[in-house]
Amino acid sequence: VQLVESGGGSVQAGGSLNLACTASGYIFSAYSMAWFRRAPGKEREGIAATLAGSGIAYYADSVKGRFSISHDNAKNTLYLQMSPLAPEDTATYYCAADDKAVAPWDWSEGYTFRGQGTQVTVS
Repeated sequence: VQLVESGGGSVQAGGSLNLACTASGYIFSAYSMAWFRRAPGKEREGIAATLAGSGIAYYADSVKGRFSISHDNAKNTLYLQMSPLAPEDTATYYCAADDKAVAPWDWSEGYTFRGQGTQVTVS
């Protein structure tokens, strides 16, 4: 299983970015998928997730109403639309996957597979 993130970059506060996580090596639609982030000096934070079999999206309070998680099963790709961005959103963003419904959804150790991350900087 491989997960590769893309779409990070530097933007001004109030701007937007769309992250993508392309997966290979498994049946994408059968997996739980999530986005995490880690800012310098802070703990890894669960941002959003879609859990296998539920069809429900989960969001951290810090991003609710600003970020949106979606996926394209035909492209084996998970997306994270982020707008408007704020300086506190600066972090390395990771996608994660597992073949079961992870509980709680933001338990990072519950996901077996992770990507290398993509940097998001908001000034």
